[in-house]
Amino acid sequence: MEIPTVETERLRLRAWFDADREPFAAMNADPEVMRYMGRHLDRAGSDALIDRIDEGWAANGFGLWAVERRSDGWFIGFVGLSRPSFEAPFMPAVEVGWRLARDAWGFGHATEGGRASLGYGFDETGLEEIVSLTSVINERSRRVMERLGMTRDPAHDFDHPRLDPGDPLSSHVLYRLRREDWAAHAG
Repeated sequence: MEIPTVETERLRLRAWFDADREPFAAMNADPEVMRYMGRHLDRAGSDALIDRIDEGWAANGFGLWAVERRSDGWFIGFVGLSRPSFEAPFMPAVEVGWRLARDAWGFGHATEGGRASLGYGFDETGLEEIVSLTSVINERSRRVMERLGMTRDPAHDFDHPRLDPGDPLSSHVLYRLRREDWAAHAG
């Protein structure tokens, strides 16, 4: 599948290039970037993630884009849609997510890219609902979800099955956005 390019005011969401692998690996090795992911990724794990992202596009018709700043072409991370691969009561679902290099934090890039991803999911692929999830203690991502118009669904908060029950990151919150609410929020 040819991965579409989506441009926002400041960002270009695009297919992954081989040149993205090195900065993506550096980002995934940054303890602060990976603080709420449970563990960092080494270069092999980071490369494998890009390969899985490409497979996701082929399987689903949507996925996680590499993100660069339009002003200078600087690779800053990823944003987009994916199907979580773990079991939870709210599954199956499509998730909007993001991971950005620390130098790209605080500029609204996650919200801008997340908004474009939601638009693609609802308007281009016809999804009826998109969720987002994170550790209870990840306040930054939760604020992005709220800025995107997503609503927390406390009835479906959960302990992540891939984390030990005592892990401080285990307890997760679930946010939802339905197509009709997106239309009202985006309009």
